[in-house]
Amino acid sequence: MLPARNRMRRSKEFDAAVKFGARSAQADIVVHLRRAPEDDTGPRVGLIIAKPVGSAVERHRVARRLRHVARTMLGDLHKSDQVVIRALPSSRQASSARLEQQLRRGLSRVRDSAGADR
Repeated sequence: MLPARNRMRRSKEFDAAVKFGARSAQADIVVHLRRAPEDDTGPRVGLIIAKPVGSAVERHRVARRLRHVARTMLGDLHKSDQVVIRALPSSRQASSARLEQQLRRGLSRVRDSAGADR
């Protein structure tokens, strides 16, 4: 579970990260990263798990696994980072280890393309 201070809740945060952030597509997820200049309260992570991923049970299962994986990476993020993870339909068959590998690779690529220092 992600700590409350590290969760995105407002649609404005999601919209800004998706619209203005850098993006990296992986096989099962898409990672959006935006460094918010006005926010220094800690990295924030949001999930987008749409209906094409599967039934409500399958979507919740994917969300739980992604939250768990994202929690392990909070220390690697800058305090003002906003990360949105969009699950693709294939994510329901992916293992937690595979999701973690793809999230790490996606964050690395996004940081490289955005020129971020961390």
